[in-house]
Amino acid sequence: MTIFLMIIVNTQGSGAKPFSQLEHAEWNGCTLTDLVFPSFLFAVGNAMSFAFKKFGGLSEKIILFKIFKRSFLIFLVGYLLTWYATIHFVDGHIAFAPFNQTRAMAVLQRIGLCYLIAALIAHYFSVRWIVVISIFMLFLYWALLYLIGDKGAELTMTGNAVRKTDLAIFGEAHMYRENGIVFDPEGLLSTIPATVNVLAGYLAGIFIIKKNKTYETVAKLALMSLILIFVALCWNYFFPFNKKLWTSSYVIFITGIDVAVISLLFYFIELKQMKFGVYFFSVFGKNPLFIYVLSNLFLLLFILPVSNTIFFEWINNLLFQKIAPGALGCLLFSITFTMLCWSIGWMLDKKKIYIRL
Repeated sequence: MTIFLMIIVNTQGSGAKPFSQLEHAEWNGCTLTDLVFPSFLFAVGNAMSFAFKKFGGLSEKIILFKIFKRSFLIFLVGYLLTWYATIHFVDGHIAFAPFNQTRAMAVLQRIGLCYLIAALIAHYFSVRWIVVISIFMLFLYWALLYLIGDKGAELTMTGNAVRKTDLAIFGEAHMYRENGIVFDPEGLLSTIPATVNVLAGYLAGIFIIKKNKTYETVAKLALMSLILIFVALCWNYFFPFNKKLWTSSYVIFITGIDVAVISLLFYFIELKQMKFGVYFFSVFGKNPLFIYVLSNLFLLLFILPVSNTIFFEWINNLLFQKIAPGALGCLLFSITFTMLCWSIGWMLDKKKIYIRL
C-alpha cells in the first residue's frame, strides 16, 4: 500500500496544480502525502520482526554482515538513483551532474540508514529497552533542534539544526534545494526520529507474533493507536507536525495512524478472511524496492524532448489535461503510471521473480 501511494504522490502529472492532499505540507502540518514515507519505514520494521526469525542459529558475524550489507546496498542504490536524476541535455546530448555535486541524502539513503540503526538496536536489545531507546531518541532530537538551531528560528527552514548539520558535513553541493533554499528533507540529523518509525513497526510485528490471530490483538493495537494519536496531538501544540524536519510529534502521530491501519487490516484480512484487494497490493509488496526504483528510472525516460518540450509535460497537456483538466488530470496520469509499474510487478510475480538485496 505504501509503495502504491509512494508512486502516486511522486508522479503527479504536470499542466495543473495537484490536489493539496497529494502534495507535502508546505512546512508545518500533515497531508496524505506526508503519511507515505514514514509508513513505509513502519512497514520495513514490521517486516523486520518476521525476517529476523531467520537469524536463529546464525553466527554473530554472519548476522552483522547481512545487516550492514543490506543497508549499504540500499544506500548505494539510492545514491546512484539520485545521481541518475540529474540527467539533462547539453548540446542535444545526455549528461549527468558529477558525483561531487550529487545529493548525498534522499529516500533510499534514509531507508538504508534507518534500517541499519533499527536492526542493530533490535538485535542487541529487548523489547522493553527498544521502547525506552525509542522514547529517548524522540526527546533527544527535540532537544538537539533547540540546542543546535539558530536561537528563535529553531523550527524554520533556514535556521533549523538539520540544515546546519548537513551544511557542516556535506556542504551545499550535496544537498537538496527547495524554493532556492538549500535544505534537505531527508537530512542526516532527522534520521534519528525517522529510525523510531522503523522500531515502531518492529514492535508492532513482535506484538502480533506474540499474540497471534486473536481479537485481543486487534483491540490492543487499536487502543495503542488512539493513545499515540492523542499524545501526538497534545505534543503538536509545543512541537508541531513537520515532515520536512521529521519532528518527534509527527513520528508519534504517523505511528498512531499506522498502528490503526494495521489493526484494521489484521481484523479484516486475518480474522474475517476478507481478501478483496490483497493480491493487488501484494504485487507491490513482493518486489517493493525494485518497483520503487523502476518507477523513478522509468519516469526519467519522460524527460526526453518531444516537440520542443519534455515528454512528461507533452503527454499531460495532449492527453490527460484534455480528458480531465486540472488536478483530476494530474491524478489520472499518476494512476496510469502507477498501474504501468504494477503490471511489471505482476509479470515478475507470475514468473516467480523476486528481487532482493
